[in-house]
Amino acid sequence: MTRQQVIDRSAELGIAVERLRFFDEADLTSGSQGDDSGDALHGRLEGMRDYTQLTDVALRSVREPAEGLFIAESSKIIRRAHAAGLSPRSFLTSPKWLFDLADIIAESDVPIFIGTDAAMESLTGFHLHRGALAAMGRPAPAPVSSLIADARRLVVIEDIVDHTNVGAIFRSAAAFGVDAVLVTPRCADPLYRRSIRVSMGTVFQVPWTRIDPWPAGISALHDAGFHVAALALDDDSVGLRDFAASAPERTAVVFGTEGEGLRRSTIAACDSTVMIPMSGGVDSLNVAAASAVTCFALQDD
Repeated sequence: MTRQQVIDRSAELGIAVERLRFFDEADLTSGSQGDDSGDALHGRLEGMRDYTQLTDVALRSVREPAEGLFIAESSKIIRRAHAAGLSPRSFLTSPKWLFDLADIIAESDVPIFIGTDAAMESLTGFHLHRGALAAMGRPAPAPVSSLIADARRLVVIEDIVDHTNVGAIFRSAAAFGVDAVLVTPRCADPLYRRSIRVSMGTVFQVPWTRIDPWPAGISALHDAGFHVAALALDDDSVGLRDFAASAPERTAVVFGTEGEGLRRSTIAACDSTVMIPMSGGVDSLNVAAASAVTCFALQDD
């Protein structure tokens, strides 16, 4: 579509024309003045810095929480974030994908950055083939006490730094009726772009917050009446089937990293240890798979 066609169609759909910010590679070059961080983007392109260097995991993992944002990638994920009541700061899309989100875009008054494919790849660092991105306002973390007040099943993830595993754990938690997920301070960000994508947006569906300090925070779970079970291969571990058959009404299950597993101090603070019995010479599962099996076994009837 030409710029004029985009403008005309936007007006027909109730999208204010002044919100449309077209850009190409030349705009990025002149706007950044040699600063590839995007800090100098200004004027009609102000706000595009939210989308710079998206492939730099270390940088974005620090920047996004500090700046109170996260990136929703693809029309489906943006819609799920919108359904959860989260607010956009801006949208980034190409002309051919803009109108796939027209109903949601029309409800807000934030900038809509519309770029050529080459310009968007230059800006973000990767080829955008999932339709659109949205920079969203990051919700304030809820206190642990309010999140667990009415919960019966909790998942706690300790020091899991792989965003794919974090996203997959949230997806299992949503699928099998977990009431909330608690994330320890050293865990990867559930609102990082890859975590959200792997979770299929269920990170917006399952309530979650950081539990800090850890593992001292286990005492807060005990005070709230939770039986805290560690998934660990200890000599005194109970098989998951047996544990699930008589699981306490309020149960929190703690999962650790694939390599080292849970800290010994964490296991010591828990009420019991649980293992998934396996055969074929396999002694453990990927933590995401283990969470799926466990959440399924503990789901309420």
